[in-house]
Amino acid sequence: MSAGEPPATPGHATPASVPVVIVGAGPAGVTAATLLTQYGVSCLVLERHPDIYPQPRAVHCDDEVCRILARLGVYEEFTAISRPSLGIRLVDPKMKVLDENLVPPNSPHGFPKANMYDQPELEALLRANLTEQPGAVLRGNAEVTGITQQGDGRVRVSFTDRLSGSEHSVEATYVLGCDGANSTVRSAIGAAMADLHFEQRWLVIDMDTDADLHQWDGLHQLCSSVRAGSYMRVSDTRYRWEFELFDGETAAEYQSIPGVVPLISPWLGDVPAERLSLVRVAEYTFRARVADRWRDRNVFILGDAAHTTPPFIGQGLCAGLRDAMNLTWKLAGVLGAGLPDSALDTYQKEREPHVRTMIRLAISLGRAMTAGGPLGDYFRGLVFPRMLHLPLIRRFATPGLAPALHTSALVVKSRSRRDPTGKLCPNPVLPQGVRLDKVIANRFALITSAALSEQQRNELERRGAVVVSAAPGSELANWLQEGRASAAIIRPDGTVMQAGRHTPAICDAVPPFAGVHTSATPPRPSARDPESD
Repeated sequence: MSAGEPPATPGHATPASVPVVIVGAGPAGVTAATLLTQYGVSCLVLERHPDIYPQPRAVHCDDEVCRILARLGVYEEFTAISRPSLGIRLVDPKMKVLDENLVPPNSPHGFPKANMYDQPELEALLRANLTEQPGAVLRGNAEVTGITQQGDGRVRVSFTDRLSGSEHSVEATYVLGCDGANSTVRSAIGAAMADLHFEQRWLVIDMDTDADLHQWDGLHQLCSSVRAGSYMRVSDTRYRWEFELFDGETAAEYQSIPGVVPLISPWLGDVPAERLSLVRVAEYTFRARVADRWRDRNVFILGDAAHTTPPFIGQGLCAGLRDAMNLTWKLAGVLGAGLPDSALDTYQKEREPHVRTMIRLAISLGRAMTAGGPLGDYFRGLVFPRMLHLPLIRRFATPGLAPALHTSALVVKSRSRRDPTGKLCPNPVLPQGVRLDKVIANRFALITSAALSEQQRNELERRGAVVVSAAPGSELANWLQEGRASAAIIRPDGTVMQAGRHTPAICDAVPPFAGVHTSATPPRPSARDPESD
């Protein structure tokens, strides 16, 4: 390491050239880096800050994102820092329960449907896991100052060591911008954020106490046109409240226990203020925005760089991890000479409509909580006791009901309404005693209830795919039957690419993914094995 070079992952030097540079070491960036290394793709992560941002931010993820954490190899440790949530409860300003929607105990993905956690603890797990991946280098205090796409298809990334002021550069085939809402990479590709016309100022209060508040262990949504709010238990001792701010109010008015107690007192019961420890109080402006383009040739944006959402359905961080899961296998396939470059065009085509749908649902919930003045409060009192049972509302009130991806070159849908294409496949425990995701292990898979010829199996193996037989009466066989299919192609990200009854045609449609090293990170030892849950 040369003098003045930014600090690196222990035991690694800064490469002069690397297949992928990732700008930003937040959850989306570290997830993308870890997934790429599982495919054998080396990467350099450049982060302007010296360490993890210590303040709590995101606190929720769903069962689909837990599948990603398991793929990364950190789910075992995640269970130690998280707690399942019971669901959502709507309350009025007098704390009268308008309705509640309980999270179903079983998930086709194999994990709790709603999970609460502290983001700095999750980021610590993700970064510790990244240091164990061969081919990944993380540089802190490295501020990206320029991104230049060269004529030979390479991208030069210039960055400054924020400690010494020395200038550095690295060449890459691809650059991923995971650098947040004020993204340098987004500016470099000339993308603009489209405003989806939602903006509210909210106060976020994080509190620590060893006292049990004796509250229902789910998300409480306070529905009020005067001051809407939310309450949730994040961990054994950590609690969070969020309240809409009045015009002219600022977080500066609430920087003490006496200042926040009047807001949170309905949930405190007889717990004295002396038992409370204020972690932080912050003001956030909740906005809904989506970038008009997520790619310029070999440069991409992910996470908050590409979209921001109000937090009402807890999908901000989840969306960034979904972006990483969607894009990384496609990059690996193109770099490994298995997929055409056009496969990368499907990234925004698939992810943007999904993101927009989730943002619209978040906006709908936000407005349902706050709109209409006194008449709106009266209407909520009449309607909300039945509201969570309406199909449209259940979509955002129940975790794990993310929409299917839109049609693309890698999502080939039929006309059947039961077609599972574009959705995640289930993740049952197989006869081998492990879940489906571990058997697929970052490859393409063909799930079939029909017998295959030796020639078909050999061809699928040549293409790098794994065959999973769905035995009669098994969960996978029932899933295929519900989708009116005898076979389904599962992409490396777990999404159903294509399904149908003509098994030979489905076999022929499996793309080549050969030449790519596809080994998922093995789980770390733990006293608890979710495979046996």
